[in-house]
Amino acid sequence: MIYNISASNLHSCNISLPASKSISNRHLLINVLSGNPHLPHNLSDSDDTAVMLNALRSDCSHVDVGAAGTSMRFLTAYLALRPQEHFITGSERMKNRPISVLVDALRTLGADIQYAEKDGFPPLHINGKQLSGGSISLPGSISSQYISAIMMIAPMIKNGLRIELTGKIISKPYINMTLKTMEQFGVVATWTDNIIQIPEAQYVHTQTTIESDWSAASYWYQIAALAPQIAVELGGLLPNSLQGDAEGRFIAEKLGVLTQWTNNGVRLQAQPNAATNDTFCFDFNSQPDLAQTYVVLCCCLGVPFTFTGLESLKIKETDRIAALICECKKIGFVLHTNDVDTLSWDGEKCATSAEPIQTYKDHRMAMAFAPAAIKLGSIRISDPSVVSKSYPHYWDDLRLAGFSIVEE
Repeated sequence: MIYNISASNLHSCNISLPASKSISNRHLLINVLSGNPHLPHNLSDSDDTAVMLNALRSDCSHVDVGAAGTSMRFLTAYLALRPQEHFITGSERMKNRPISVLVDALRTLGADIQYAEKDGFPPLHINGKQLSGGSISLPGSISSQYISAIMMIAPMIKNGLRIELTGKIISKPYINMTLKTMEQFGVVATWTDNIIQIPEAQYVHTQTTIESDWSAASYWYQIAALAPQIAVELGGLLPNSLQGDAEGRFIAEKLGVLTQWTNNGVRLQAQPNAATNDTFCFDFNSQPDLAQTYVVLCCCLGVPFTFTGLESLKIKETDRIAALICECKKIGFVLHTNDVDTLSWDGEKCATSAEPIQTYKDHRMAMAFAPAAIKLGSIRISDPSVVSKSYPHYWDDLRLAGFSIVEE
């Protein structure tokens, strides 16, 4: 399926954002560990959260997480504790996303985990059992989901756990989110310098409500920047959010989009002609999921950029660095990379292509490129249903703002 998207009739709108899947998945796992039979309020309706919920509710020993990376990491740690034999697998892309760092750490704690196909990658055979604590060391440069997965089960491990993070620590806000969520359920862990100390403890039953998703909000900041004539109101966002992507509002401010707090959330209003020709530099180490949004936005605004801190993008739903280079070329922009952790654009352009934007089964590719229709007149997006991974009603919300979306 291909969507042909145009933006000739945009108008001001009030959007109800989805709940945060990052917070939802943490709350779901800890909620089960606490023994609470009641679900959190306002759970995300994303595919990733549905996968977590179904797996945690099921007694089936076979778990298929599809493309849900968070679920694969969190559930691997959870199932290592659950006394039963389990098999956990996923999509073909998931089978090529590394998991050895997490498996090795869990084995250090006594977990019985075997690779079912290729060493270092899912699927996994897990024989759940009681784990013993102590100290483990993890590289801070890996996905924070590995670290969070172990952190959340640590109170259930005999004698608790001391985690030493070595080297550069990326995605710190997600580790803080996990700490704060654990605290909401009665377990106080400490993080000093590079040491996380988690006591053996029992989570307590807590009724929680999930806040709206700042990652989803980023696409509306993008739309506001490209269409300064409209105002956008976004409901459910909190100023003191647990989400690292809440910092995205300050990135947007540098590109002329102002955030005004309302009783229900925020109101966005862009300043016309706010963008400059100065090179925009930003380190996305703590907000890697916003990189695609701001790569496409800067290109469309004509703002050269140098973005760093992107090392985790290569092991996401796709290699997002390679995907951005390829797809931006289709809309006329030539990007450069060191093939490790940077993306830049120096203003170089090329001929555009009529080929649709490929999404690589990556929800953020679809959502980041769709607003480019404002600049280009129209844009074609392949496999648009991928947005269900985090923002199932994204296309409906674009229609509310006046976008025309026609299925080819």
